[in-house]
Amino acid sequence: MPTYVLMTKLGAEESGRRQRGQAWKKKVEHLVPGIKWVAHYAMLGPYDFMDVYEAPSDAAAFKVSLLSRAEGAAEAESWPAMRYEAFLELNDQIEHEHARLQERT
Repeated sequence: MPTYVLMTKLGAEESGRRQRGQAWKKKVEHLVPGIKWVAHYAMLGPYDFMDVYEAPSDAAAFKVSLLSRAEGAAEAESWPAMRYEAFLELNDQIEHEHARLQERT
């Protein structure tokens, strides 16, 4: 299943953070079947939170971002992510194909 990173910047509302976060998570799990949470981090910097999750499709990832904004996030972006080992495999394939093309010319 594809992996995504959700970067969220919260709005000004500070009270009830735990309850609102739990309600948001339940709503996402209900409205986006098949989502699997991998990690959740509070951040320093331009975003307040980073969630790593697996979703069955890009459309499901769009829903996660849309639900985040609908529930009061000032900004929410879902980015596709790939495990480093899988990236290295792709890199090896590209290097191999590139070398084959070089041999032909």
